[in-house]
Amino acid sequence: MSRNRTKTLRQFNDQDLKDKLSDLKVDLAKLRSESIKGTLKKEAGVIRWKRRDIARILTLMNERTGAKR
Repeated sequence: MSRNRTKTLRQFNDQDLKDKLSDLKVDLAKLRSESIKGTLKKEAGVIRWKRRDIARILTLMNERTGAKR
């Protein structure tokens, strides 16, 4: 799976972003469980990028809703 760029994520509609977010969360959970077991080898750095992609999607979703503090 390739990294998600903000430019391409902005082209998605809300439902696509939610689907992408749920997929990333599932992938991250699998990677974390493999990391705990000690079976994670080559993809050790992928956890960081998955977390950042999740944060990027959440930021876009918050921007679209106009959530202000």
